[in-house]
Amino acid sequence: MGRTRIAIFVDGADWHTRRLTAAFARRGAKAVPVSLGACGFGPDGPVIPGFDGALPDACLVRTISAGSFEQVTVRLGVLHALAHAGVPVANSPAAIERCVDKSATAFRLAAAGVPTPRTWTVADHVQASSILAALHAEGGAAVLKPLFGSQGKGLRRLDPGMELPVPDEVAGVYHLQEYVGAADGGWFDWRVFVVDGRPLAAMVRQGDHWITNVKQGARCHPASPGGILGELAVAAAAAAGADYAGVDVIRAPDGRFLVLEVNSMPAWRGLQAVTPVDVAQALADLVLARLASASPASGEARRAG
Repeated sequence: MGRTRIAIFVDGADWHTRRLTAAFARRGAKAVPVSLGACGFGPDGPVIPGFDGALPDACLVRTISAGSFEQVTVRLGVLHALAHAGVPVANSPAAIERCVDKSATAFRLAAAGVPTPRTWTVADHVQASSILAALHAEGGAAVLKPLFGSQGKGLRRLDPGMELPVPDEVAGVYHLQEYVGAADGGWFDWRVFVVDGRPLAAMVRQGDHWITNVKQGARCHPASPGGILGELAVAAAAAAGADYAGVDVIRAPDGRFLVLEVNSMPAWRGLQAVTPVDVAQALADLVLARLASASPASGEARRAG
């Protein structure tokens, strides 16, 4: 039996890829970075560069690059095909689809009873305006988010007196979430990193404005992943069906803890700077554990191509 080979789906060998490659190597496995954009289908199924015509033993999805609707469809299709062939994929393509689509995430959280701000997704400008007017009448505000987006990009806070942008500015879809001010008057929230059903590590993200993403300049501080934060994060990841996730939690002025987002392809460089836990090793171990529990017969078939 040859050495275990893991595909890390990523666009560019970044800091995260290097950490993951080293983590897999410590367990005797070889990690091969490959872009999903370079993958496709042939007569016999998915084609993954770097694996000599065979399939990887398992996969870890770090990033899926943006593209046309057709390009993204093919990339997700490759992941679905790998899973269908018995290749463990973390996160699963279904979980990624649920998390990338903020409306699907909101639905899953609500259906599972995970506390989250009130959220609406509509394609009609008149209907969205009515929702916004109702929030403003309550003295509240809304956050308008891109349906597909990350790292705090494209967020707009619509305070009383402000109106919605025209449909063309939001790709024809209005994803509105009730704005939740910080409990203590400052701008901060928590990122909890969940792996295999447990809260692995956490940090406080403190910003100079209401958007607290690290990519938007927020500062990272260590935090305990236990207690209510860990419970909510685990429940949110389970609701999305994610093997691992970065879950964003905020405390409302009335003291309630609410889940804002579930990220199925989270970065963790900021988190790693404030936690002693080796996040990359935990992810590598997760993937190898999924591989160990998979069918031995399917593994031999993958190596044989």
